[in-house]
Amino acid sequence: MFHTLDRYLIREMLFPFCLSLVVLTFILLMPPIMEVAESLITKGVDWSTILIILFTLVPQGLGVTIPMAFLIGVLVGFGRLSGDRETVALQACGVSIFRMLKPVAFLAILCAAATCYTLVVVLPKANQTFREITYQTIANRAQDELRAQIFYEEFPNIVLYVKEVSQDGGWSEVFLADTHIGDKPDIYVAKSGRILFDQDKRLVDIVLENGVGHKVDPWEPEKYEVRRFEETRIALDPDSVFPRGGPQRGYPELTLSELGAEVERLRELGESPHRPIIEIHRKFSIPVACLVFGLIGLALGVTSRKDGKLSSFVLGIAVIFAYYVIMYTAESMTKGSLLPPSLAMWLPNLMLGVSGVFLLLWRARSAERRLIIPLPFSVRSSDDTQVISGSTDSKAKKARLRFQAAQVWRRPFNILDWYVVKLYGKIVCLAFLSLIGIFYISTVIDLSDKVFKGETDGSTLLEYLWFATPQFIYYVIPISALVATLVTIGLFTKTSELTVMKACGISLYRVATPLLLIGALWSALLFTLEDTTLAYANRRADEIRHVMRGGTPRTFDMINRKWIVGKSGSIYHYVYLDPGNDEINGLTLYEFNNWKISKRTFIAKAVFNSFWTTEDVWVRTFGNKLSPQTFNRSRTGKLLTLESPDYFKTERPDAERMNYRELSAYIATLKASGFDVVQLAVSLHRKLSFPPITIIMTLIALPFAVTTGRRGALYGIGIGIAVALSYWMIISVFAAIGSAGLITPILSAWAPNILFGATAVCLLLTVRT
Repeated sequence: MFHTLDRYLIREMLFPFCLSLVVLTFILLMPPIMEVAESLITKGVDWSTILIILFTLVPQGLGVTIPMAFLIGVLVGFGRLSGDRETVALQACGVSIFRMLKPVAFLAILCAAATCYTLVVVLPKANQTFREITYQTIANRAQDELRAQIFYEEFPNIVLYVKEVSQDGGWSEVFLADTHIGDKPDIYVAKSGRILFDQDKRLVDIVLENGVGHKVDPWEPEKYEVRRFEETRIALDPDSVFPRGGPQRGYPELTLSELGAEVERLRELGESPHRPIIEIHRKFSIPVACLVFGLIGLALGVTSRKDGKLSSFVLGIAVIFAYYVIMYTAESMTKGSLLPPSLAMWLPNLMLGVSGVFLLLWRARSAERRLIIPLPFSVRSSDDTQVISGSTDSKAKKARLRFQAAQVWRRPFNILDWYVVKLYGKIVCLAFLSLIGIFYISTVIDLSDKVFKGETDGSTLLEYLWFATPQFIYYVIPISALVATLVTIGLFTKTSELTVMKACGISLYRVATPLLLIGALWSALLFTLEDTTLAYANRRADEIRHVMRGGTPRTFDMINRKWIVGKSGSIYHYVYLDPGNDEINGLTLYEFNNWKISKRTFIAKAVFNSFWTTEDVWVRTFGNKLSPQTFNRSRTGKLLTLESPDYFKTERPDAERMNYRELSAYIATLKASGFDVVQLAVSLHRKLSFPPITIIMTLIALPFAVTTGRRGALYGIGIGIAVALSYWMIISVFAAIGSAGLITPILSAWAPNILFGATAVCLLLTVRT
């Protein structure tokens, strides 16, 4: 069926395709996988269940990454052939570019079929499996998430505070606020409580026993309801509780029959069914994109360009970005009734397909004609030195290298160092741009539906991307440094330049010195980013994303705890805090006696100026029989004894939204109060242990680059991704072990660095330097 040439071309495309598929899928799913894995490990879930759950997340990435990886595979495969002039030789032997299209079309059809099967069959089933397994797993361990004497706000519209949590998951001395009505919460104070799950009926209930319920509108305190109960149940919506993360059941996760039913339902209601119609066509248009990418990849790959394989990776990302820009523009036009929904998803295929045909015809007229596409940086191919014309140039180059090597120890930073840094800089920039581009594309894909449904606008999406960028950079820099070191030293190994350097008396350690210095600079940059920018950016990004996902606006920062335990054990709740003016609005104070509310005070406005002055205050006290004993209200200014303003400004317990100093101060405050701070301590030490990873990644890349460098840059990229994946998994494992209290927080944070650092040193000692 296939000629030897076809099999040869397929092999050239297959390896970069598989590698790109792993890289793109890993980067796309890295944040949700790490979040889910660490959460499940912390809960003590067995590894087989964790692996099954993580495996169910993969299809949502594959539906996007298979066409991407195929395009990059074609570009890199034919780019390598063109760089070695093999495509020129083939055409000189009468093999036209249209003949080369046969193996490309074969792979394109396979990728299209795999993508279609993933989107139509696998994705809905995988997401359903994810929800069922996660529901069952978290339902069995949900009570473990609730920590004693810390407000738990993960349940929708419910705030829980528990004095003690028993070994069997039961609660003692429970305070619950039902905030469905916003600033008019219903309060429940009970001696005991627990959470019940009924998986068959999909019910989640909070059960409170031997308690009292309080209900009142703060602005109409005369109408105050108090009721005693032996047992009461508060039902929660299971779909809003479980799962914590992972795929949500939206239109992309529905089957074709379910989408068809949704179209009919919307038509019966007289509403526009464009969204489910678009989703039906999307499940088939994205697979067909593989055929379009095959045309474009072949036309751009068969060229005399010698920019290298990383440049082909960047070029592929640019084409993919153009594809999705056209797709989402067409979807937006459909919403405005400018395009029929059946055409919107096919428009990028039509536009890029026509472009691919013209590019292919243009390329067929001259294999040597160069298509000038400006790239931010050009990196020489790992095979460039194989086409140096004549031995004279090679000898002259080696002579210049020897002359430069003779100057090595005369200056601390010399020409050789700049030579290494220049190549490293080009590669690290290409790797950084490629990886950051993947994060942007995946984020736009994830949130663009909110734009087209009218739930948010483009400016909000851009604002979210702006504040999410520091976190993206924080993820990408270590991987970019690792890949750049692997490729740089690998190129020196493949072209025998490293051998020449050693012959001139320059060891591998000396060659790698500038790379280690740059790794130290990356480490300093990561720590600076963590200490100055990341906390604020994450707070703003979470706030914007929460609103885009349909939540009510709220501020993820230190002025929004809203529920606070006072030093005397009283509970404070406020509606708004103005830290600049030391002003609190809608403040309620709950005081207890034998874990019953003995006194409730509401303050419409409190301003601190050396002491607290208040406006519109009412106080209600309760006796042993729960009947209101006294009720006083004053609309004029009144002096009250409250906590200081700084007490209300204490940061909420979320490590990602605090820098090192803020988190350290918060831990000290909780520790002084006797609270459990183990998990926060692990996060604190991770803020110090993560930045040095760029140095460790550089060290561990050196021996791998020397031993595998002759196989090409793609092997270096593959090894880099494998090492990065291993490191992130080990981070999650040790963080979970540390959070469970099995090892000290400082060891759990630094253990991955110790393991990888020791491995790097051992490998370096075995390499001939």
